[in-house]
Amino acid sequence: MATLAGSNFLAVARPSQLGPRRRVAFTSVPGSSIFSRRVHAARVRAAVQTATPDPIVVDEKVASKKGILACPICYHPLTHAGPALSMDNLSESTLLCSTCKKTYLGNKTHLELVASSGAKEYTEAMAPATEFFRLPLISYIYERGWRQGFSAVGGWPGPQKEFELIKGYLEPVLGGNIIDASCGSGPFTRLFTKSGLFSLVVALDYSENMLRECYEFIKKEENFPKEDLILVRADISRLPFVSSSVDAVHAGAAVHCWSSPSSAVAEISRVLRPGGIFVATTFIYDGPYALNPFSKLMQKNMFRISGGQFFLSEHELEDLCKTCGLEDFKCTRNRRFVMISATKPS
Repeated sequence: MATLAGSNFLAVARPSQLGPRRRVAFTSVPGSSIFSRRVHAARVRAAVQTATPDPIVVDEKVASKKGILACPICYHPLTHAGPALSMDNLSESTLLCSTCKKTYLGNKTHLELVASSGAKEYTEAMAPATEFFRLPLISYIYERGWRQGFSAVGGWPGPQKEFELIKGYLEPVLGGNIIDASCGSGPFTRLFTKSGLFSLVVALDYSENMLRECYEFIKKEENFPKEDLILVRADISRLPFVSSSVDAVHAGAAVHCWSSPSSAVAEISRVLRPGGIFVATTFIYDGPYALNPFSKLMQKNMFRISGGQFFLSEHELEDLCKTCGLEDFKCTRNRRFVMISATKPS
């Protein structure tokens, strides 16, 4: 945990913009698709506001990956039947697993790629923290007040400034594909797609209603570039992607909602290619919370009751990433807000 990432990061995360810092741990940050057509990673320059802007350049050597979708049961690559996959034709798409002999179908808003897809009698309830975000009301208010509240109570800088920080961390893999894991109603899905910095964006969530909200927000935007975007319903601990096929995974305000962060991060580590990068944001409850002698007990009880987590320090998150095979941990702190980054070893 060292220093902030050069002039670009300083412009985005200087204290005047993010507010007073309490305890900051920074690190220096350096500098695929299933579609039938070939995607070329164009050279893109994205400048942030600094006195002397340092451009972010898409690496043309980052190859587009085809056929990244895999069966969530056996992880064998899926065969696609139908028109080239895009957000506009998901309902016409059929994905086949030649190993399990199972068929996965799309609907109007997303592809169904959970292991229980197609079950007629069997139903499955997840942990309360997961089921909570499947509620239509919660999905509806998520971007209509819920997410905005993070800035007031936790020091979160807001999606646009968070996006600038994310770009800094992901600079080595720009031009590749990205999974927006636990995407919710898609605030970052839209930013990733409109930026043109990624060859493919996959918006992934377990909540059907969140994916419907994501779809509706996108449909309302004029001239939105939907051809390089697909929406997928999947379990974060059973990701439907071929191993070592993904360039970047982002999880915004999500890690604390996962019933097993270690299972989820292990899956993220599996699907990342060598050199691929995981970026996530969550809350840190340090200060008075960490000094409470019962904090660890409270942490365990919260997990038992809700199925979610809360973290008492960034060191817990660093340990989580290292335990799951990721290295080069970095983080940015502002009050309760933390953004972390870790890389799969090359």
